[in-house]
Amino acid sequence: MAVIRKRKHNSNWQVIIRKKGYPDIYRTFLDKSVAVKWSKAIESQMDRRVFEDMSGAESTTLRSLLIKYRDEIIPDYKSCRGLTYNVNMLLKYKICYYSLLNLTSAHINEFKKQISVGRANKTINGYLSLLNNVWELARKNWGIVLPAQNPFKLVSYLKVQNERTITLTDKEFSRLITEAEKLVVKNSKHKVIGKVNYLADMIKFAGLTACRYSEIIKLTKNDVDFERRTATLIDTKNGETRTIPLPKQALEILKSRRTFGDKFFQVKSREAFRNYWDRCRINAELPEFRFHDIRSHAIRAMLKSGMQAIEVAQVSGHKTLNVLYKRYSRITAEDLIDKVSNIVVGKF
Repeated sequence: MAVIRKRKHNSNWQVIIRKKGYPDIYRTFLDKSVAVKWSKAIESQMDRRVFEDMSGAESTTLRSLLIKYRDEIIPDYKSCRGLTYNVNMLLKYKICYYSLLNLTSAHINEFKKQISVGRANKTINGYLSLLNNVWELARKNWGIVLPAQNPFKLVSYLKVQNERTITLTDKEFSRLITEAEKLVVKNSKHKVIGKVNYLADMIKFAGLTACRYSEIIKLTKNDVDFERRTATLIDTKNGETRTIPLPKQALEILKSRRTFGDKFFQVKSREAFRNYWDRCRINAELPEFRFHDIRSHAIRAMLKSGMQAIEVAQVSGHKTLNVLYKRYSRITAEDLIDKVSNIVVGKF
């Protein structure tokens, strides 16, 4: 039987339910009739063995989950810095102050409207996905009994159409390299103290190997076998290590940089690199071009050279050919003119 008693200090009604096989349940109400109704409902669930203790969900806010996720889980991720920034941004919104038991799809849809201003659909979907992942983590790993219906599953994601189609001509790629070679380093007094000695080589190397920025800057002398003409990329984006063949030009670039230290490309910081890269692409009149687009440029060149898709995937590290074709090949109609001219369909 439930015990219902009036608390002296605030005149509230406290319900205490003790039943064998279940944890003790405590709940406070302003009105006695509500307390009685609630206690009967809980006892009925216990008798039917369908009761689930959601006191943890009731006393836990989405904010506390996000903080736990940020402090305990994120530090182990490669994208630690970006994820931490995203979580800290989310903590500023009202949705974080709702308890997990009271959080509804209406709250999430309101949050989606709030973050939609000035943000791309893919970014908004990313925030929703992050919150959903934290909810599932709490349910599966942190032992918090949550409502059967995940409210994040009731919210629709926005349609994303952001496939990049930017391709470089050989002239534009050469212009990019030329501008990179012109870049200089200035001190606080804006006096030239030297040249940026790595960007042009990084652009060339990326164009020859389809390597990502992170793979290039982590490449060390121990990772390259000059005799076998191969480079081993350690702990890549997908967490795996892969070995790629090096074209002669790429090999020459690495040989010329063996005197710069253990790493071939001495990049001080990502911010410093971005500063030089932005200056380079603007000077080359390619303001929309990203460094990662060089990867697509390289893959496109490999496919046009006659390499089979499975061979290109071995170099680029793609697990599925669909991603390789859809996002990186960027083959244009002009690229196919010579081939379609060789098609024979009969005499006419």
